[in-house]
Amino acid sequence: MSQAIPENKMGTMPVGRLVLSMSLPIMVSMLIQALYNVVDSIFVAQISEDALTAVSLAFPYQNLMIAVAVGTAVGVNALLSRSLGEKNFDVANRTAENALFLTALSYLVFLVLGFTVSRVYFTFQTDSSVIIESGTIYLTICSTLSFGIFLEITMERLLQATGRTIQTMFTQGLGAIINIILDPVLIFGIGPFPEMGVAGAAAATVIGQIMSSILAVYLNARMNHDIQPSLRHFRPDGHIIRQIYAVGVPSIIMNSISSVMTFGMNQILIAFSSTATAVLGIYIKVQSFVFMPVFGLNNGMVPIVAYNYGARKTKRLKDTVRICIVFAMAIMVVGLIVIQLFSAPILRLFKASDYMLEIGVPALRIISLSFLMAGFSVIASSTFQALGNGFLSMVVSIIRQLVVLLPAAWLLSLSGRLELVWWSFPIAEVVALFLCIFFLRHIFHTVVDPLDSPAQN
Repeated sequence: MSQAIPENKMGTMPVGRLVLSMSLPIMVSMLIQALYNVVDSIFVAQISEDALTAVSLAFPYQNLMIAVAVGTAVGVNALLSRSLGEKNFDVANRTAENALFLTALSYLVFLVLGFTVSRVYFTFQTDSSVIIESGTIYLTICSTLSFGIFLEITMERLLQATGRTIQTMFTQGLGAIINIILDPVLIFGIGPFPEMGVAGAAAATVIGQIMSSILAVYLNARMNHDIQPSLRHFRPDGHIIRQIYAVGVPSIIMNSISSVMTFGMNQILIAFSSTATAVLGIYIKVQSFVFMPVFGLNNGMVPIVAYNYGARKTKRLKDTVRICIVFAMAIMVVGLIVIQLFSAPILRLFKASDYMLEIGVPALRIISLSFLMAGFSVIASSTFQALGNGFLSMVVSIIRQLVVLLPAAWLLSLSGRLELVWWSFPIAEVVALFLCIFFLRHIFHTVVDPLDSPAQN
């Protein structure tokens, strides 16, 4: 039966065209998502700088939710694509079934946390009652109704793993557009809707996520014919789950580390002023315009690399990585130029005060220098994950953000000069670049090259 199924395009289409066809839809949808992130903060900034600070302080927790969802989905993506490359359709179906089980468990964890730790999370960071109240409301809504984001990410990765990335453009685009429309309506109370303030921003977020997840489920059911999961007689499969988390746990840790880093940076910066924390929050939202296309490229690359690794087509695998590195670095250079030239106008979009402009312009210009190295590192880390070596990605992330960036920021903060603290970002990225070069050479030599022979490609 399996022999009658034609070869997936990931094993046959010319590599350059394949990378673009897989990545462009994801890049477009992620750019729309980045637009939402920025627009959301712009609307919140109209309420007050305290409201913007509250949302900025909530970001590490929200990022932790996304880290769990994306990390698990990365493991699912890699195992599913590899199984399809090996023509092992039974494992592919059981991978999809266990992915849905893990999605439900992940949501239940954050449902409980949303009711129990939201206020404690903010009281630990600030004494401002306004920030604590706004942040607690915002975070409680985003956490307790997070089933939409968990289901959306899982179902989108099932589509991506089988090469159907154009559908994920529709799911992410729908959520982002709904968010953008509902933000001003619910925040400011337009038409029949009440003025909800920060709670309105949270409500717009979760409604968009839920609608995206519904569309993603529908598209999988109607169009994703490479896998046929069934939950009728489902039993959790320990072997499948271990394989998912062999790649997924390092990815979860790697992405969670950015939450720890942002939380730590917020504590360092708030010692200077709450405005400095708001500036970091603005930067994180703005830099997503640059990183989201690279992450889209990355998401399109992972199933291609995993598929061709499973199919033992090493030349296609290497060509995919090389092309993606070139594309990623080109995107980063464009982003660097834009931020260097337009830092002040960007900050003014967020109702920046004179003081915010004073500290924010040099901050954006200094941090964006890290773009020059980050493009290569993102693609290299994703290559490790696609080849089942997510541990290396985790090592790079730990060293970059916890061993180098946070200690460097703390040491530079002892000077009492805020502008020096921002240099911790490019310093950490230089270290990560050298690590990624070393690990990528190692993984090609030990994992990919042994599979290579003229007959295989």
